[in-house]
Amino acid sequence: MTAAPRPRTSTRDPEELARRLTRWLGTRLPGARATGVTVPASNGMSSETLLFDIEHPRPPARSCALRLAADPAAYTIFPEYDMARQYRTLELVAARTDVPVPRTLWLEEDPEPLGAPFFVMERVAGRVPPDVMPYTYEGSWLHAASEAERAHLEAATVGLLARLHDQVPAAEAGFLAPPGEPPTPGRPGKPGGPDGGDALRRHVTAQRAYYAWVVDGRARSPLIEAAFDRLELLWPRDPGAPVLTWGDARIGNVVYDGFDPVAVLDWEMAALAPREVDLGWTVYLHRFFQDLTVASGQRGLPDLLRRDRVEARYARLTGHTPRDMEFHTLYAALRHAIVMLRIAYRQVHFGEAAVPADPDTLILHHDSLRAMVRGGYRY
Repeated sequence: MTAAPRPRTSTRDPEELARRLTRWLGTRLPGARATGVTVPASNGMSSETLLFDIEHPRPPARSCALRLAADPAAYTIFPEYDMARQYRTLELVAARTDVPVPRTLWLEEDPEPLGAPFFVMERVAGRVPPDVMPYTYEGSWLHAASEAERAHLEAATVGLLARLHDQVPAAEAGFLAPPGEPPTPGRPGKPGGPDGGDALRRHVTAQRAYYAWVVDGRARSPLIEAAFDRLELLWPRDPGAPVLTWGDARIGNVVYDGFDPVAVLDWEMAALAPREVDLGWTVYLHRFFQDLTVASGQRGLPDLLRRDRVEARYARLTGHTPRDMEFHTLYAALRHAIVMLRIAYRQVHFGEAAVPADPDTLILHHDSLRAMVRGGYRY
């Protein structure tokens, strides 16, 4: 299978960014130069990443990565990019847990130097399960690994979530609480752990607002709206106490040394929410890639990150048995669908695609999401 061209993600000139980065670096580390500035081929669909080295007698780090807020002219995936929030999250995780994250170096909130706020962190060497082509496809390093190696990677990755959720005091992550209205009368809100229902309701309310922003001036998605309705029917009776959730909790956001995690990346979706928000995302995002692989005629990695195994290991590590996972895997698929719809509309914006008669088909996983809404999807 040949990889399709990646959708356009920026209107910025990489060479101009490199020149401006060198000028800025001199203000933080006099005499320093940024060398070897590159944009990785795996650059994300949201924030942009630059990789560079620091040329200086005593650099705080030799190899660095820079996370730059999305280009406002490139039909951004999210309505806002709070780089200070991401930076603060990295600092909190580094200070309060043994979860490996890149060492933060500088935060620049002034958009003038590079055209948008950004932060710089030390670059961690290793390898990441790729999205393009997906790591589930034949030829990827993870697909070529032995079953024992993949089992080791899975166990270590679930361990990351367990330690993150257990080690960060929720009170110190209050800055991550999403905005949202109080629970609507007649809807489940607060039963369970301290503010657990409220945290989940605020999280879902924020997703509803995000969906409204995505379809503003565009065709709405009946499938996404049906998924929101299904969530209400499945709403947990006891969501549990909120914890710091990573947000984009998937193996494609982890740097591995061999099969051991050495850096957890991409914290822009971090939030206070029930533990299962991360677990559902981890399980579903693997299934997203696995379903694509099976549809292409390959076997993929059907035994990796199976829901039953993830739940059992997490329970052993934390003493918390995951619950309401039908709700949380559906919620993960729904959240991913909104992102996919926005990416599709960005392709439309740049003339790379047209809106079909059925806008639901713009969602790459519309068949599996529809099966989940109907209660017919099997893990």
